[in-house]
Amino acid sequence: QVQLVESGGDLVQAGDTLRLSCVASRIIFRGYDMTWYRQAPGNQRELVATVTSGGTTTYRDSVKDRFIISRDNAKNTVYLQMNDLKPGDTAVYYCNARTKFREFWGQGTQVTVSS
Repeated sequence: QVQLVESGGDLVQAGDTLRLSCVASRIIFRGYDMTWYRQAPGNQRELVATVTSGGTTTYRDSVKDRFIISRDNAKNTVYLQMNDLKPGDTAVYYCNARTKFREFWGQGTQVTVSS
């Protein structure tokens, strides 16, 4: 079965850096748009950043100058480099893989940023 496995979440201080990884298995990874979402307690899940199958990246405004999404198709992996972390970035971060016909989610990794 298809699996998306996130890792890299941690408890850090404001201003610190983290890199999240999501490894996909049993999909043709290069054909999928890959997105990081996050969900804070009491909030709806929100889109953080996307890298399309063609390599185009988009970001939500609040992370645009601090986060970088990238993908390595040879490793079936998508990354989220998070710089200058803020308490407002505290959330569970989820990996999403999507084509026009299929969509898969990972189980999430917790990121906690203390002030």
